[in-house]
Amino acid sequence: MMDVGDDEKDIGRNINVAKSPSTDVDERKLPIEMDRLMPPNPADGTPGEADSMTGGSASYGSTLTIGADASETNLLRIDLERKFSRHTGEERVTWDNRAQFVLSLIGYAVGLGNVWRFPYLTQKNGGGAFLIPYAVMLAIEGIPLFFLELAIGQRLRKGAIGAWNEVSPYLGGLGICSAIVSFYLALYYNTIMSWCLVYLFQSFQSPLPWAACPHTFGDNDSYVIEPECEKSSPPSYFWYRSTLNTAPTIESIPEFNWKIALGLLMAWVIVFLCILKGIQTTGKVVYVTATFPYLVLVAFFFRGITLEGFDRGLEHLFVPEWHRLLDPAVWLDAATQIFYSFGLAFGCLIALASYNPVRSDFLRDTLVVTVCDFLTSIFTAVVVFCVLGFKATMHYKDCLSSHGLDNTTDPHTLDVNHTCNFKKIIEESGSGTGLAFIAFTEAINQFPLAPIWAVLFFLMLMTLGLDSMFGTLEGAITSLNDLMLFPRARKEVVCGSVCLFCLVVSMSFATSTGPYVFALFDSFSANIPLLVVGFMECVAISYVYGLKQISEDIELMLGKRPSYFWLISWRYVMPLAVLVIFVSSLIEIFSEGIVYEAWDADKGIPVVLPWPWWCRLLAAALILSSILWIPGVALARRLGYVPLADETPAFFPTDELREEHSITPHKDTQFERVVLGFRE
Repeated sequence: MMDVGDDEKDIGRNINVAKSPSTDVDERKLPIEMDRLMPPNPADGTPGEADSMTGGSASYGSTLTIGADASETNLLRIDLERKFSRHTGEERVTWDNRAQFVLSLIGYAVGLGNVWRFPYLTQKNGGGAFLIPYAVMLAIEGIPLFFLELAIGQRLRKGAIGAWNEVSPYLGGLGICSAIVSFYLALYYNTIMSWCLVYLFQSFQSPLPWAACPHTFGDNDSYVIEPECEKSSPPSYFWYRSTLNTAPTIESIPEFNWKIALGLLMAWVIVFLCILKGIQTTGKVVYVTATFPYLVLVAFFFRGITLEGFDRGLEHLFVPEWHRLLDPAVWLDAATQIFYSFGLAFGCLIALASYNPVRSDFLRDTLVVTVCDFLTSIFTAVVVFCVLGFKATMHYKDCLSSHGLDNTTDPHTLDVNHTCNFKKIIEESGSGTGLAFIAFTEAINQFPLAPIWAVLFFLMLMTLGLDSMFGTLEGAITSLNDLMLFPRARKEVVCGSVCLFCLVVSMSFATSTGPYVFALFDSFSANIPLLVVGFMECVAISYVYGLKQISEDIELMLGKRPSYFWLISWRYVMPLAVLVIFVSSLIEIFSEGIVYEAWDADKGIPVVLPWPWWCRLLAAALILSSILWIPGVALARRLGYVPLADETPAFFPTDELREEHSITPHKDTQFERVVLGFRE
């Protein structure tokens, strides 16, 4: 990576002073033409063409108006807070304030996974015992990689593709891999928002459409309850049949679902309008989208603790099954959830941090956001298990009644093999999408003023999804701009084109087999690629860019060097943890096979089926379509082909920051040279 600290030395002599005709000294202004910031010619170190002070020189930036008494140092400080595009020389927008950036990070990290994925994994892996490995993986995996990606974005001032291509031309494929994974995620993630929209619009009626089974004409013109609904439940029937119209298998002939198609259209229009001006608009929207879910969760919490059986749900959440700590699958689930929970390796954190001022304290932001996300997961699990405890209690009582048992029977005294086992009931209350669209809707049916609670709940899911979409698409679009595929296109046009293309492709989810296509994307498009990207990021920084260089960069931005904890985590702990997770994932896939849940309309329950051979090929294609870019770009470079143009370093005030923080040359210790690999 090149230093461009010498460039800003020329700023002072590139200031044109023009006094106002006004005689009032206080009204005199100093127009500063920000057109002299082109870096020196990398070939010979001579100033670029913009250094010529001719009247006809092109302007590469806006004109700022500063008071006449402003010192050159103050003018320089104003300039240093700006980011300049290496393609056009124009000023690039930055976050208006730190609150916008932090809220955007929180909104991106805290998403739909916190509402159903984390609670489901908690109940699946022994309740409170799952929180221990999750906290451990948070410390050794989540926080270090989160901090690293913010540091890379803020220092290199580019998206994932541009940043890793600047670290090394052989690593350009790493950014492309992240961008493709972000694109896949955006495709099926916005489908969840379309489901939320369908439910939201149907929540404005009383009674709710999923409150009771519909009736249909039977034999002899009799009016009977729909058999499929009677075998399952009203919420399950509304989800699988009325909303998704789920086909028996993925190999069934698909039927177009116009409700989901309209939901997808609205969802992509909403996303486009929110990201239309980049962070200029998303920075404002996050004030609502990042805070509203917390208001709804608090309301659900206070309502949840008044429900009958909420204490049984919390008992299931917090009373650990200690023997589960010895199960490797529990640690594997905890480590994988970290990537989804914090949005690691998608390239989105790098893109969001690239809009930061160079002095932003991203270490503080890292600790605030990661701790906030962890506590949000715990709080969300509390809310969910209050509701699940209520739902399971109602089913438990119905089960006892149907078997002629006393409703006051203590569930702890029943035999574990008994039909009415409370633990079994609550474990089967729902998972994945079913947890939000079946378990919660069934619980909402029992609430007073149920439509109001339904509207609040699905608005909350909408805002959670929208927040995550901001970061996901920002990472993909920023990377697309780095590729310079459309150098003359306005960002609004690029955003619109990306959203339109995603809308067309996502129509594959708007069919009767769409839920299975969704499951295919959810299971294979991100899991393994994220592990590979996370591993390669740590290797790239530790062994290519160099821990010494990243330490000096962080010292320039924060005024202090990173502790050995971060350096050891990046060089040893994080790669080893990810490698173990990756190998364990492959072993699990090959030993247990890959299956999916299909809806059996005759039985009224989901059943597990193996993926057909062509779906396995598609799954492999989803994985390889992103991962192969990493070795592909490196191999192309090795053979002399240049798939990505060499990066011009973005403007970074090295000398000024070194002087401002009074940074003196660091003398490497023996530990740093031997253990951390510091080199001259």
